Amino acid sequence: MSTLETIRFHLREGVADADFLELNRSVENDYMAKRPGFVARTTARSADGEYLVTVHWKTAEDAEATIAAFFGAPETQGFIGAVDVSTVQSGRYELVEH
Repeated sequence: MSTLETIRFHLREGVADADFLELNRSVENDYMAKRPGFVARTTARSADGEYLVTVHWKTAEDAEATIAAFFGAPETQGFIGAVDVSTVQSGRYELVEH
């Protein structure tokens, strides 16, 4: 069954939105889009600066395998370094309609 993963977070103090968005595009193109089961990814920002990233996967197993490797992958280190990890909240949902 298709899976939608959500990640909410704020940036570290001093990280500019423009710099983060460049890192975000890079992590999507150089890492996420190359992972098995990747379907789509979107990024949104609230008025208070919280980011919401959604990733659509073919299966929950595809999502799990990618996250298991995410923190150690060289392609993700800039992105991780820009995120205030104390603010990260994530969720995973089965798509019931698309």
